[in-house]
Amino acid sequence: MKKRTRGEFCLKMASQTIGWFTATAIVVANMIGVGIFTSLGFQLISTQNSWSILILWSLGALMALCGALSYAELGSHWLRSGGEYHFLSKAFHPILGYLSGWVSLTIGFSAPVALAAMALGAYVGPYLSISGLSLAFGTVLFISFFHSLSIKKSSILQNITTTLKVVLIAIFIYYGLVRTPDASAVVWGQSWKEELLLPAFAVSFVYVSFSYSGWNAAAYIVDEIHDARRTLPKALLLGTAVVSLLYLLLNFVFLRQSPLEALQGQLEIGQITAVSLFGETGGELISFAIALMLLSSISAMVWAGPRVTQVMAEDHLLWRWFSKKTKKAIPVRAIWLQTLMTLVLLLTGTFEQVLIYSGFILQLFAALAVAGVFVVRREKESTTYRGAFKSPIFPIPQLIFLVLSGWILIYLLLAQPLETGLGLLNLLLGFIVYKIDMRYARKQKTNG
Repeated sequence: MKKRTRGEFCLKMASQTIGWFTATAIVVANMIGVGIFTSLGFQLISTQNSWSILILWSLGALMALCGALSYAELGSHWLRSGGEYHFLSKAFHPILGYLSGWVSLTIGFSAPVALAAMALGAYVGPYLSISGLSLAFGTVLFISFFHSLSIKKSSILQNITTTLKVVLIAIFIYYGLVRTPDASAVVWGQSWKEELLLPAFAVSFVYVSFSYSGWNAAAYIVDEIHDARRTLPKALLLGTAVVSLLYLLLNFVFLRQSPLEALQGQLEIGQITAVSLFGETGGELISFAIALMLLSSISAMVWAGPRVTQVMAEDHLLWRWFSKKTKKAIPVRAIWLQTLMTLVLLLTGTFEQVLIYSGFILQLFAALAVAGVFVVRREKESTTYRGAFKSPIFPIPQLIFLVLSGWILIYLLLAQPLETGLGLLNLLLGFIVYKIDMRYARKQKTNG
C-alpha cells in the first residue's frame, strides 16, 4: 500500500512538470517576436553591406548564447523558479532580487504581452472584420484562461504554437533560398570595415539585442521542469541556438529577395519579402503567419511571467496572497494579476514608451545575473555546485556578455536619457515598495 501511494505521488508530480521539448519551446517562443520581421529596414539606412548585417546579428547570437550558458549554470545551481529575482537574491542581496522582481511584475512581462497582442490585432483584425483592440483583448484573456487550467494543457498549447511558428519560418526560409530573386539587397565588399565603426552600428545592435531577448525564458519556470539540472541547460542552449540560426537565415533571405530601396526604412520587412516571394497574396499570408507567431510568444510570456511574481510572493509578506497555487500547481492569482496589468496597458495604449525604458532596466538586471556566475564559482565545496551545469571556458562567455551589455547600457544612457531616467525612476518606486514591505513584515512579526 505504501509503495503504491509513493508511485501515485510520483505520477502526480510528473504530470505537473515539463520536459526538455516544452522548455525549449518556451525559449523559442519568447525569442521569436516581431523584432526579426521589422528591424532590418532601419539597419539598412546606414549599414548596407551584407557582411555588416550578418555580423550584427551574429553578435546578438553570441551574446544570447553567452547569457544562456550563464543562466544554465545559475539555474542548475540554485534550483528555483523566478529567474533574475532568485539569482540576484542569492548571489548579491535580497533587495536586488526584489527590484528585479518588481520590474518583472510591473513591466517586464505585461508590457511585451500587451505589445504583442496589439500587434496581433493590427495584423489580422482587418482580415477578420474585428477591431484590433477587441482581438488583442480576447487573445490575452483566452491564453491566460488556458494557462490557468493545468501545466499539461499549457504544454500542449505551447508545443503546438511554437512548432507551427518554426515550421512557418522554415518554409519561408526555404523558398527564400531556392527562388531566384528579380532584385536583391545583398551587397558584399569591404565597406563593412568602415560600417562597424559607425554610431548607427551601435544603434542597430541595441535593437538586435532586444530581438534576441527571451533566451532566458526557461529559467523563470525551473520548479516546473523535470530534472531541471539536466533539462534547463539543454533547453536554454538548444532554444537559443535554433533561434540564432533562424535569425541569420531570415536576414539573408530578406536581403536576397528584395531590392535595397524597397527595404530601407520600412517596418513591414516580412510582408515586403512575402510579396516578393509569393505575390500580392503573400502580404495577407504573412499577416496570419506573424499573428500565429505572436500567439506563441504571448503564450510563453503568460506562462513565464507569473512564476516570478509567485516566487517573489512566497518570500515577501506584502505580496503573499499571490503566492497561492492550485492543486495542479498553477499560480492562478499571479497569472491574473499579470493579465490585469496587460489589459490596463492595452486600454490606455501607453505601454510603448514603457517598453522602451524597460529594455534598459532588463538588460541591467540580466548583466547583474550573469555576474552572479562569479559568485557561484566561489561555492565550489557545496553539494549543489558539484551537481550543477558548469559553463565551459569560464569566464570568457560571462565577460563577453558583460562587455556587450555595457556597450548597450552606456549607449542607452547617452542616446535615450528620458527613457533610461524613467526606468531608474521605476526602480526608485520599487525600492520604496521594498521598504514598505519590510516595515509591514516587521509590524506583522511584532503583532504576531
